Amino acid sequence: MTSTSANNPTNIFPSWIMAVLFCLISTNLDAQKAIERKGASFVKTSLNAYSFYDLLIAGAQGKSDGMTLFQLLDFSAIQGFEAVDLTGYFFPGYPKVPSDDYIYAVKKRAFQLGLDISGTGVRNDFANPDSAKRAADVVLVKAWIDVAVKLGAPVIRVFAGELPKGYENKRAEVATYMAASLKECADYGKLRGVIVGVQNHGDFLQTAEQCLDMVNRVQSDWFGLIVDTGKFLTEDPYLDIEKALPYAVNFQLKESPFGPRSTIKTDLPRLMKIIRKSGYRGYLPIETLQVKGEPRPVPDIPYNPYVLVPQLLKDVKAAIKAEYNL
Repeated sequence: MTSTSANNPTNIFPSWIMAVLFCLISTNLDAQKAIERKGASFVKTSLNAYSFYDLLIAGAQGKSDGMTLFQLLDFSAIQGFEAVDLTGYFFPGYPKVPSDDYIYAVKKRAFQLGLDISGTGVRNDFANPDSAKRAADVVLVKAWIDVAVKLGAPVIRVFAGELPKGYENKRAEVATYMAASLKECADYGKLRGVIVGVQNHGDFLQTAEQCLDMVNRVQSDWFGLIVDTGKFLTEDPYLDIEKALPYAVNFQLKESPFGPRSTIKTDLPRLMKIIRKSGYRGYLPIETLQVKGEPRPVPDIPYNPYVLVPQLLKDVKAAIKAEYNL
């Protein structure tokens, strides 16, 4: 009987030894070079379309009580945003790519309103142990990278995915195949001129250390982090934000650093100091969130993005003005 251990060395060691070996190896990965930025820190406001999730989904389905992307663009211009982040979900027919006519109409309207398109994004799961499903999601990301090119969006946001059940002690295995999928996307992004950013979404990536480990695994200067200020699941998320900033390619600035159910508001002056100190130059897309199935932190105030978005924008602009002496 022929042994397979020679061909598969992981069969030699118990899982706990492999976990220790992984930790030793991962801490010695060649560090990806931080983004080289020139000049002083400079930031611009953007609206993440997800703030209007329900309305935009209804609009994409052609419902009269919904909101179209064109109406979102008009709203963004009226409120004084400098850019919009147009998540792919809100294009009619998603996950199929929209027609060129539709893409170019959105791009034209944004230009007419003086709005940049700071990014787009898709739903994917690169933590899935099913290689065929991961491959299908890579195809999806590549298709929407092509959409980003046509929109003029410099960045596409992707997810890591939730750690699969039964893989609680196999994080190394998941990280390896996840990085391979992200690398393939980043390589295609390089060909098409679009940066791929993975978001810390409170899933497989919950801390700055986990995010930086993934950056070092992917090893591509066309790959970076979408810094979600509300999804670092740590005692002091501001420390994680600071650690992630050297690799930040975009943001999702939330109402609270402790999730949408928290009544603790984001300390915007502290956040702006961290951002300015880092030298970050780029967009700060803001995103308000509806908590479905549970009351918001203040139960007598229903979720209304038409109220919450302008208020958060006002607060963010005030913090930018104060920190950057504008």
